[in-house]
Amino acid sequence: MTTMTTIEKKSLRVGKYVDTNHVDTLIRTYKQERWAANSERIGQEDSLSVWYSVEEMEEFIQKAKQSGANGIRMHFGVYPENFAKPEKASKQTIVMVANEQNETATGVAEKNIYINTEKGREILAYNYGGLGEPAGSGSEWEGIGITIVDRGDKGIVVI
Repeated sequence: MTTMTTIEKKSLRVGKYVDTNHVDTLIRTYKQERWAANSERIGQEDSLSVWYSVEEMEEFIQKAKQSGANGIRMHFGVYPENFAKPEKASKQTIVMVANEQNETATGVAEKNIYINTEKGREILAYNYGGLGEPAGSGSEWEGIGITIVDRGDKGIVVI
């Protein structure tokens, strides 16, 4: 008699859909607790978001899957002050890195995905999104996250 062992694949889902109030709270808190100080420190208004098209996100996810990834880690980053693209210099961004996460007997193991390129073995990562600027600088936000930030003796700013 042959017995078959079935291994149940555990879902790796960690996030969930949230409502408008949740989004507004996170953005408002970020502006008050991080953005104002970051902007003051770098001497210009820092970015508030990073935008990518659905098309490029789908392409990156597909390439990540084909390369063995089962997740994408989004790292916060800052472009160097002397960055080649002056409009991005000193501003914060995110860089997406394809990775694989597996549960082991000792816990969760995670590794970044590397692929072979013309330059050799490179991490599979994506960056250079459109940086979202504060309201009043060309942004057409729908009111999400509109916040009054008190910058002390530097006045207030509505973003």
